[in-house]
Formats: sequence, structure tokens, C-alpha cells
Amino acid sequence: MSARDEIKAELDKLVQEQDSLLNLTTKNEDILAFGTQYQNWYTRALRIVKALAPDRLAEFIAYYEIYPKRKSFSSGTYAIQDYIMGKGARVDWQDKPLWDTHNAVAIRFLNQVQILTALNTRIDSVLADVTGVLFAELQDHELDSAQQLLKVSVRAAGALAGVVLERHLQQVAQNHGVTIRKKAPTISDLNDPLKQAGIYDTPTWRKIQLLGDLRNLCSHQKGSDPTKVQVDELITGVNGIVKTVF
Repeated sequence: MSARDEIKAELDKLVQEQDSLLNLTTKNEDILAFGTQYQNWYTRALRIVKALAPDRLAEFIAYYEIYPKRKSFSSGTYAIQDYIMGKGARVDWQDKPLWDTHNAVAIRFLNQVQILTALNTRIDSVLADVTGVLFAELQDHELDSAQQLLKVSVRAAGALAGVVLERHLQQVAQNHGVTIRKKAPTISDLNDPLKQAGIYDTPTWRKIQLLGDLRNLCSHQKGSDPTKVQVDELITGVNGIVKTVF
């Protein structure tokens, strides 16, 4: 299973468990069983919310945790944690509960479930963001390595920078749904379709074409050797493209 499918499967499972948990919120005798099952559910759900919706995390937690600065104990401040700890409602002068604790917990739990249900729409965008960040960090690291390698082997440094550019253009094509027919496309094979699709303008296309020529100079043993100035231009140019073309 892909990361997306695994997350979606876990989300679906958490939502599907709502009925069995709700069934344990109707009688005092089931509070212990509810607490045991809910604690497991909450731990798993919390991880998902942290990853997919940090903006909803405080709200999700508030339905469970007792507010540390709570000044009054009422139906409005009652938390799932109160219920699990066996805390009943306050009573009136006739010793009758002022609110239904079972109903209060069911409502709070359902609110948490609704947050989880809404997260299905965020899976793709969050994974894309995470992938993009990791990909960018990898590119920066590899270009730094190419700059260091320049001191040792000009040709190897240029070849590494070329690989970064080639892989970045493949990612750009994937991001925009641009079909690349070759199984192992070169920079030139990627550059032309991306320009034709309107991903970038002619000056950028020309710059990438030049960078591709420099990369070929580094990768092919025949002909003249690349100079340090040329490879430095290649590394700098690739860094500019990966930072501006997405």
C-alpha cells in the first residue's frame, strides 16, 4: 500500500469504530470498557490529526482533555477525560444530575469523529507538501555536494548537478501532468514538452537548454573537458531552476 492508501485506511477504520464506542456511552457499567477502547482510539486519531490538520489539533484535544484552568464544572466544561475518570454531573437540590454525562460524552466524541471525516480531503495535499519539502532538501544537499566535489573532480561535479536538474524536471512534469514519452528522458527530452505545455517561458527554456549542454559536456568523455567556470555556472544555474520552476 502507498502512504496515501495506508493513511486513508487508518482514517476509515477510526471512523468506522464510532458505533462500537458510542454503544459504550449509554450506561455507567460500560464506562470502564469505553475508557479502554477510547484511549486506544484517541492515541491513533491524535497522530493523524497532528499530521494532517495541525490547525484542528487544539480543538480535537479540547474535547478530550480537562481544561487546566477550568473555573466551573458544568455541561459546557465537561470533558471525555472526566467521563473516563468516572466523574458524574453536579446534582441539584433534589440530588438529580444537572446534565446527562453519557450524552455529553457522545456529542464530544462525535465532534472528534467529524474532524477525522473531514481530513480525507487533506491527505493528497499534505503528502504533496511533505514530499516537496523532502525533495527540496535532497536537492539542496546534492547541489552542496556538487559544489564540494568541484574541488576534486570538475566532471563529476557537473554530472551530479545534471542529475539534480534532470530529476527536478521530471518532478515538474509529474506535478503538471505533462506526459514524457521516453522511459529515461534526458534534460532536452523534458525541456521541450514543459515549454510547449506553458510551464515556463522561452528565456527559461533557453537557460535549461544551456545547462543541458553543460551537463552533456561533463557526462561524455569525448571532446574537450569542462572547465571549472562552466561547471560552477551549471551548479548555480541548476540551483536557480529548482528554486523557481515547480
